[in-house]
Amino acid sequence: MKWDEFFVTGEPMIYGAMVSIVLVSIAILVGLTYFKKWGYLWREWLTTVDHKRIGIMYILSALIMLFRGGVDALLMRTQLAKPESGFLDSQHYNEIFTTHGVIMILFMAMPFVIGLMNVVVPLQIGARDVAFPRLNAVSFWLFFAGAMLFNISFVIGGSPDAGWSAYFPLASLEFSPTVGNNFYSLALQISGIGTLMTGVNFIVTILKMRAPGMKLMRMPMFTWSVLITNVIILFAFPVLTVALALMMFDRIFGSQFFTMANGGMDMLWANLFWVWGHPEVYIVILPAFGIFSDIISTFSKKNLYGYKSMVFSMVIISLLSFLVWAHHFYTMGVGAMVNGFFSITTMLIAVPTGVKIFNWLFTLRKGKISFTSPMLYAMAFIPIFTFGGVTGVMLAMASADYQYHNTMFLVAHFHYVLIPGTVFGVLAGLHYWFPKLFGFRLNEARAKLAFWLIVVGFNVAFMPLFFLGLQGMTRRMYTYSADTGFGPLNMVATIGAFVLAVGFVVLCYNFYYSFRHSPRDEHGDPWDARTLEWSTPSPVPVYNFAKVPHVESLDAFWHAKKHNVPLYEEGPYEEIHMPNNSGQPFILGVIMFFLGFFLVFSWFIPAIIAGVGVVIMLAVRSFERDHGFHISAKEIAATEQKLRGDSV
Repeated sequence: MKWDEFFVTGEPMIYGAMVSIVLVSIAILVGLTYFKKWGYLWREWLTTVDHKRIGIMYILSALIMLFRGGVDALLMRTQLAKPESGFLDSQHYNEIFTTHGVIMILFMAMPFVIGLMNVVVPLQIGARDVAFPRLNAVSFWLFFAGAMLFNISFVIGGSPDAGWSAYFPLASLEFSPTVGNNFYSLALQISGIGTLMTGVNFIVTILKMRAPGMKLMRMPMFTWSVLITNVIILFAFPVLTVALALMMFDRIFGSQFFTMANGGMDMLWANLFWVWGHPEVYIVILPAFGIFSDIISTFSKKNLYGYKSMVFSMVIISLLSFLVWAHHFYTMGVGAMVNGFFSITTMLIAVPTGVKIFNWLFTLRKGKISFTSPMLYAMAFIPIFTFGGVTGVMLAMASADYQYHNTMFLVAHFHYVLIPGTVFGVLAGLHYWFPKLFGFRLNEARAKLAFWLIVVGFNVAFMPLFFLGLQGMTRRMYTYSADTGFGPLNMVATIGAFVLAVGFVVLCYNFYYSFRHSPRDEHGDPWDARTLEWSTPSPVPVYNFAKVPHVESLDAFWHAKKHNVPLYEEGPYEEIHMPNNSGQPFILGVIMFFLGFFLVFSWFIPAIIAGVGVVIMLAVRSFERDHGFHISAKEIAATEQKLRGDSV
């Protein structure tokens, strides 16, 4: 391979990205060395198996990816606002909308959701940690290795350019001869394996590690949503892994699974991708439903209306999510019978979703509502998501979809579903559970300012796209002539996108401001919430619960306070056993990164060496005996007294 083919060159934007990466890397290295934080970074973060710290790393990674994906979106909107400027050429535009979609779905939404799962679920079910702490760390580092492998393609080798769904034959070597789609197949395989491990881990955690007395129908709604989500992961992600492996064989080893000749079938990729892809939508939305359920109940000061119907509706959604995938290719000639079946199942899935909307509305009815920043996101979610869902029912009609499909109407629809349904949800959850991580709340005034900028910017950015789609503007279009009339609405959408970006900047600034200025004495129950995690100190110590709680009802913490009954057994503290930190998950992630990188460029000798390294790491782990460490009763008592600020 030539040097100029290895490093992407030719555009000032890419040169700027290279310089930025180098400067940021140097600044981080110098800062860690100057402040002597290398040891701290290794001991407390890179080797941690604490579910809360792993959750924080997931969330930080997601915020970084939100910035990267958001920059891609601004570049696209700048090009579409004034296409005659030639801000992006066609190839660069193709790469940007491909990476934008992949990053936002798989490297922003997924880790943000999994990060909140890690932080909250063990606290909600009364567990000291997840079932397999070290596997949890492996899951994170595999995700992170995949994310870094995908992002490095921007400056090394070239980004994938066949769309986030990577349809064949467009993604084949014939039409995409660069290594960009090799990065796609290998990065998504590596991170997807980590996600599959997460699914197994959390199913076992929830089913086997609940506190005494916590039956399934006593679990908080967020925990229910996580359980159902991870069951979907368990069934959906193996399909993606197989499809990506076949894609890798086609592109790197010359097989013919998805070709147009020699027995291949390009539509096989579309079916495999969407058998995973549509359940994936619910993987990132169902946990947000659980978050909104807990938040609306807390800030309405009421029990959640229709608890059982909420659970059953999520179960029905999870089942139907596997029966709607072909609505993504109504226009590809699959026939009236197939289109009709998937049209019906797509409309059916709106029914349990509508049930949840009414449950939230009835929870709000006659409630004593507090409009905190988490509650504002929940309130904005209901009408915006409902509007997005109605447009989804429009798209579900197979005959009408011939007009809507591949237009900006479709782009507007899935943003109106995913941004309020996922992004609002994870931001609400981050604000809501922030005290459990750091012992204080984010500044409310700045949080509300960020909320209004995000909500207003979002609607201004994406509402015009519905009208552009109905006027005939196709998606993936990087330029258009002035006589189409697309210019004014595209300019409005671009202004909205920049307002949305300002909201994200204010959100990030609020983290900095709150860490600098928020008081550190807001321990205990800063939101007056109802579920079990609020019985722990803020921030939560490494062991989660000094004593394992005994649950007698739904909303156990609220029930214990209201009826003045103990949540924990009386008596002295007992010694707690916790797992040791380990550097193996981090090292395994690094090796997997290099294994993927070498395979991208078909460098088979170093790839084999890296593969042997993976086998050695797994073998070493199989012979290792981890006895963990013990926290004494005296140390627990001192920690509880310090965090709770009372006499223990």
